[in-house]
Amino acid sequence: MDWYTEPSNDVTERLETTPDGLSEAEAADRLEREGRNELTAEQRRSPLWIFLAQFSSALIWVLIGAVILSVAVGHLVDAVLIAVILLANGIFGFVQEYRAEQSLAALSELAAPDVTVRRDGTEQTVDATTLVPGDVVVFSQGDVVPADCRLLSTDSLEVDEAALTGESVPVAKATEPVEAGTPMAERTSMVYKGTNVTRGRGVAVVVETGMETAMGEIATSLLAAKDEGTPLQRDLDSLGRKLGAGVAALSALVVGRLLAGGTEPIQAALTAISLAVAAVPEGLPAVVTLTLALGVRRMADENALVRTLPAVEGLGSVDVVCTDKTGTLTEGEMHARRAWIYDETVDLDGLDDLDGTADGRVGDLLEIGALCNDATTEDGDPTEVALVRAAADCGLDVDELREANPRTDDRPFSAERKRMATVHDDVVYLKGAPEVILERADRIQTADGPEPLDDEGRERIRDRIESFAGDALRVLAFARKDETDGDIEDDLLFVGLMGMIDPAREEVAAAIADTHRAGIDVTMITGDNALTAGAIAERIGIDSPVLTGAEVEAMDDARLRERVAEVSVFARAEPSHKVRILNALQDAGHTVAMTGDGVNDAPALKHADIGIAMGIRGTDVAKQASDVILLDDNYATIRSAIRRGRVIFDNVWKFVAYLLSANAAEVAIVLGASLYGYLILPPVQLLWINLLTDGLPALALGTDPGGDVMAREPRDKDAGIVDRSMLTFVGGAGLTMTVLMFGLMLYTLGGAPAVKPYAMTMVFTGFVVFEFAKLYVVRWTRDTPLLSNRWLALAVGASFALHLAVLYTPLSTYFGTVPLSLADWGLLAGVVAIGTPILLVVGWLSKRMVGAAAVEA
Repeated sequence: MDWYTEPSNDVTERLETTPDGLSEAEAADRLEREGRNELTAEQRRSPLWIFLAQFSSALIWVLIGAVILSVAVGHLVDAVLIAVILLANGIFGFVQEYRAEQSLAALSELAAPDVTVRRDGTEQTVDATTLVPGDVVVFSQGDVVPADCRLLSTDSLEVDEAALTGESVPVAKATEPVEAGTPMAERTSMVYKGTNVTRGRGVAVVVETGMETAMGEIATSLLAAKDEGTPLQRDLDSLGRKLGAGVAALSALVVGRLLAGGTEPIQAALTAISLAVAAVPEGLPAVVTLTLALGVRRMADENALVRTLPAVEGLGSVDVVCTDKTGTLTEGEMHARRAWIYDETVDLDGLDDLDGTADGRVGDLLEIGALCNDATTEDGDPTEVALVRAAADCGLDVDELREANPRTDDRPFSAERKRMATVHDDVVYLKGAPEVILERADRIQTADGPEPLDDEGRERIRDRIESFAGDALRVLAFARKDETDGDIEDDLLFVGLMGMIDPAREEVAAAIADTHRAGIDVTMITGDNALTAGAIAERIGIDSPVLTGAEVEAMDDARLRERVAEVSVFARAEPSHKVRILNALQDAGHTVAMTGDGVNDAPALKHADIGIAMGIRGTDVAKQASDVILLDDNYATIRSAIRRGRVIFDNVWKFVAYLLSANAAEVAIVLGASLYGYLILPPVQLLWINLLTDGLPALALGTDPGGDVMAREPRDKDAGIVDRSMLTFVGGAGLTMTVLMFGLMLYTLGGAPAVKPYAMTMVFTGFVVFEFAKLYVVRWTRDTPLLSNRWLALAVGASFALHLAVLYTPLSTYFGTVPLSLADWGLLAGVVAIGTPILLVVGWLSKRMVGAAAVEA
């Protein structure tokens, strides 16, 4: 119901209550019917369920089948090795996901634990969760509003609603109803759960509690949001399903043919296991996870804390960043920027000497702002804090000024009066809304002293007010009266104006320019008014018309999809509008990141492909709904995070191409050899190849520094990681390795009717050595400098040393290998020398396809 449109007495009548509140008995009865004033958190998954979920992919099931089959045929070593790999991968995934498993518990923490309520005609303190509709609550400066309430009375009440509406300054509240359809940020007759009282006192009747509050609507939206996964997650899941189905079909076909040809069942089963192990890149999930974890660590060093590992890669694929204004693009604090005294405008930035500045009138203006004020430089209403800081920054000693001019009386600011007055002995100082101060002034301070304020002078002041407002400045007027006879707020001397703003962060314009260079659009979605939003957007490099939340509300989804392609600035936006804008962008095929800090941002953060919360100013709710938290609240950090995400994707692409090309060659050689009746690479050797070459070296690829990835357009999220470039590399490299290894097999067998350990060892080692050479070719396809990764050289060296141990130590017994001579190593070197130029040609073809997607800087 639109409670804000109803007169307060009608609201209390409808709720069957009075300004004295409910009785204890009635409150208890309503609590039984309505439920507690708390927010429902989503059902958390149990640790066991999270662990079991790590084994749900098709690839994992193929390997589990290989374990069972290995046990059945008595190859326990193979079974144990595969099982250990599966368990290690499952444990690692469980730890990461369990740590990230958080829901909406932070929402409940926003509620005040205790609240002052009127029951049975007396004020008492109760647990906020026991509030019910019809309760009458009392709150004052510093309190958190415990529920959605309709105001009954106010005394200079102002409420900071930035976390809910995005409004950058506290909202002055009143008891008069407002029109239906008024945006939440302008509903002055209401206060909302989770917002903060910054000034004054209020009495209000509770109209909604728990999940029925505005905060509860956000919680409902968060619970309804589904995690669609990042492009890489979807790509790898699709790849796993295809590989799993392919392995099962291929194994069944080969085993059936072998059995039909008279092969022993155990030999046929071992061939099936070898095909499964050869086809499945068992190290892929672990290597992807570890690489993303390394990216998380590096991003944390760059002030971006990643809550979910796949978000690292997801950042690299976004092509639209939707961002709130207050505290994200702006500093989140009001600053006094400009002063006007008849007839001169003065820039306050950098002004530290008031002597001679506009005949001292600017100093008078700043003194009024500091004395007609309840704040300090650190605490108080944001607008008043800005006035005190402006006076201090311009060289005034505010403490000394206040000590020399003690306050003897005052009339506080209120939403109805729109002004504040303080009395200092025989002098009265005033500040307030320009029109209110102007209509009470009859003189104006000029360079020649006070002069009558005629119609021409009033018009010049109004012109200046409009000019300040056009620059997104919040304007206050200042006046004085040098006597206390009569009404202290009439017959004023108009002193001047000051314009204040929540300014854009210094680094934001450059950061937005960089994201634009990377092919990423930036869309501002704010609760502020259209004038302020448009002015800030223009200053930071977002050139766009402004669309308001009311206009968004009036559009259907089809029309909104058209408008989001044309508009990048949305003002007076409410939580539901933000989600609709995001959905429109996503329906148009965009990968969207949402940045924000308030509770009002939480639904959009949850619905976005990547949610980015502010770490310093951000609410707990925003952080819990996000994928990434900016530790320094610096929009420029997003640029670094996006670059890091693109580098991570390049690195994932490299080792996926590296792994799949190896697996393609392994499947081909096992399949081809089986047709001749040979099992050239038993499961234990295939596992060793995959562990050795796809383990440390593949992981080292994750530390590659990357090139100028911000010179590219964002990748098409529908293209998939297995793109034409990768297929070219996997097919070309896989075919090259297959031909060379098959030739090596035939040469070393020498026509023998059965596979000898020597031939197995040569092919086994040939795979290992050739994989090391291929590492550097696959890096080249993504423009990675050859010697830029010392960890890769160490990984290759360590892996090669481990392989030598398998050849020349008692470990050879478990792998069925024999020592190789220098002549054997010379033969292997020759094979690599033949294959490397072919690989370079394959890499060049793949590189051309990568380069075609890049754009000039």
